[in-house]
Amino acid sequence: MTKAEPQRGAWIIVALLFFFMLINFVDKAVIGLAGVPIMKELALTPKEFGLVNSSFFFLFSASAVITGFIVNRVQSRWALLVMALIWALAQFPMVGTIGLGTLIASRVVLGAGEGPAYPVALHATYKWFPNELRTLPTAIIAQGAAIGVVVAVPLLDWIIEEFSWHWAFGVLGVAGLAWVVAWYFLGREGNIVTTVARDSGLAIERVPYSRLLLNGTVLSGFAAGFGAYWGLSLLIGWFTPYLIKGLGYTQKEASWITVLPWAASPFIVIFAGWFSQRLLALGVGTRLARGIFGGGSVALGGVCLILMRYMPGDTLKIAMMVAGIAVPSVIYIMGHAIVSEITPVRQRGAMLAINNAIATSAGLIGPYIMGSVVQAAGLSPAEGYGRGFFICGLAMLAGGLIGMVFLRPESEITRFAAWPAAKQVAVPGD
Repeated sequence: MTKAEPQRGAWIIVALLFFFMLINFVDKAVIGLAGVPIMKELALTPKEFGLVNSSFFFLFSASAVITGFIVNRVQSRWALLVMALIWALAQFPMVGTIGLGTLIASRVVLGAGEGPAYPVALHATYKWFPNELRTLPTAIIAQGAAIGVVVAVPLLDWIIEEFSWHWAFGVLGVAGLAWVVAWYFLGREGNIVTTVARDSGLAIERVPYSRLLLNGTVLSGFAAGFGAYWGLSLLIGWFTPYLIKGLGYTQKEASWITVLPWAASPFIVIFAGWFSQRLLALGVGTRLARGIFGGGSVALGGVCLILMRYMPGDTLKIAMMVAGIAVPSVIYIMGHAIVSEITPVRQRGAMLAINNAIATSAGLIGPYIMGSVVQAAGLSPAEGYGRGFFICGLAMLAGGLIGMVFLRPESEITRFAAWPAAKQVAVPGD
């Protein structure tokens, strides 16, 4: 057997998709950074602003699933180009005078364009890397999100304070168009497509979607991802308002503190990706190297958010928030790597999209629940936010524990390979 290697040019694609995710998440995060000025200008209540945040996810999951099936048949490079163009164009209506309806409509369109982004980016990447080398590039692409927010927040905050929040959205539209041009000239399609049933010498060509979706590994991955994304949706839409309204920081102070979870995430996730890949190279099974590791990270984040409410000072509250959001992000790479491990390549685009769609559906309810709790009669803003993060912590803890117990990719591969109706083809010798 020859040593597993990525296809030539793979790391150029990783670099481009890193910036793809960078723009993607800055597009999401700007709504929270500009949250207080937006609420003031449009006279929005916390509940209405929660609705704005949740509206982003209205078509997010459905778009991800539909596009996932499309990229099973269409080259992912063209799907990525169209998505990035939609993001860019969705930002420009925000530059002018708008009302609540335009704000919600813009976020819905943006969410429809961004919903498939991460799974399609990974599907494209996995065509350049064999299974055992996918964890690290997954981690790097995922952290385009965190690094993008860290880099962009100071600039966007300056634009918000010196000009207006409207122009922050315009700048992001221009950045999106620039990426579209770069991808048009440099983006290509990889051709590493073989998914091999462990130790069998056969590639599983197709498995019915009912078996792919309704098994313990995939369902528990849904639970862990849902819990983690609940927290991420609150970070995107509510962390900066929490710092200003709940803890009393100024806009500028809050903008700098907002970058802390995003700044911590790359170190945690890239190390986790490297460590997981190292474990696999040493012969450790993927149940431990990906399943228990990923699920345990989500559970630990839940514990941090549950404890956050009871911390005696602002510094400890913020520290718990940072850990509670950053640590669970490990599941975003482990969960997708597990799905790619057990799914035949012809079905992988759809399965990655479905996995992402279920996880991100937490964004439909998390921000709205936070807004409703904050607005509840008789609560101070600080107590309302504390309760909202506590509820999120419970969801994270439950999802993480389910993942630790039931994420067992090797067992699923064995069952798929042994199933008499599974379509299998011989793999050419290396």
